[in-house]
Amino acid sequence: MRLLMDTHALLWWLAGDERLSLPARDAIASRDNMVHVSAASAWEIATKHRLGKLPGAGPLAVDFAAEVIAHGFTPLHITLAHGQDAGSLPGPHRDPFDRMLIAQARTERMGLVSNEKAFDDYGVVRIW
Repeated sequence: MRLLMDTHALLWWLAGDERLSLPARDAIASRDNMVHVSAASAWEIATKHRLGKLPGAGPLAVDFAAEVIAHGFTPLHITLAHGQDAGSLPGPHRDPFDRMLIAQARTERMGLVSNEKAFDDYGVVRIW
């Protein structure tokens, strides 16, 4: 299965944080799954690190691509189709990073590793 990691899932995976659910950990660790990390997560982490909201994310904010590849994840670029879908999503969900991840998971037919229950309203398969 192809999976897309939500930003918090990526951070928790890298930190070995127990808030990452066991099913999510198993899905990420499974060699049967191809795990993708979105450019939107790079944008979100760099932005929040710059604003002081993620002070511990320094190495990831500095060289995101190297960290993602070092952990065996596949980068997922943002396409015009992703942008169009993200901008067209219905509903009140306002977080632009989340909207992009939802759009990418929908467009690319990926499971989305996230604890965000609001994602369920958008027809994605959420792994948690």
